[in-house]
Amino acid sequence: MIAAIPLAYLLARRNFPLKRLVLGIIDLPVVIPHSAAGIALLGFISRDSAIGKLGESVGLNFVGHPAGIMLAMAFVSIPYLVNSARDGFAAVPERLEKVALTLGASPLRVFFTISLPLAWRNILSGFILMFARGMSEFGAVVIIAYHPMITPVLIYERFGAFGLKYARPVSVIFIVITLIAFILLRNLSKEPSNTREHE
Repeated sequence: MIAAIPLAYLLARRNFPLKRLVLGIIDLPVVIPHSAAGIALLGFISRDSAIGKLGESVGLNFVGHPAGIMLAMAFVSIPYLVNSARDGFAAVPERLEKVALTLGASPLRVFFTISLPLAWRNILSGFILMFARGMSEFGAVVIIAYHPMITPVLIYERFGAFGLKYARPVSVIFIVITLIAFILLRNLSKEPSNTREHE
């Protein structure tokens, strides 16, 4: 999340070579099958890879580990945060930033005092959407780590081993939690009524 926000600002404010390629790479986890995303990610974090060897040097094996699960969840859900934050920064009037710069504010101060506060609603919405999407991920996670089980894997195993009766309670609880997340998303992304009336 911390790395995604500056990247979103850069994409909203700067044109650079291969920008369309970067945008395509960001959106790639959304459009490819998530089992394929898991296999692609496995190629980067397996024991034979540079990242895997680095992790092993500090006693961390991503495969079959909660850290690997978090990476898989982040990989498939980060586009939602980047795209939402990019839209938020793009909606901030650039003239406000330029005025602050001409008055002597540093680019970092402009970012934290103007750009970020005006785009926070989109950023927060993107974060909630990212969290909800990561929470429901199955395909990439099951490739990286079947154990320890996350809820979608548990639902799949219960349904496959015991049938609908045993899978239903976990599914209902999970659906309720996801619904709460999306209700929260809708409320946070909604503009205050007094702001709309003022406009």
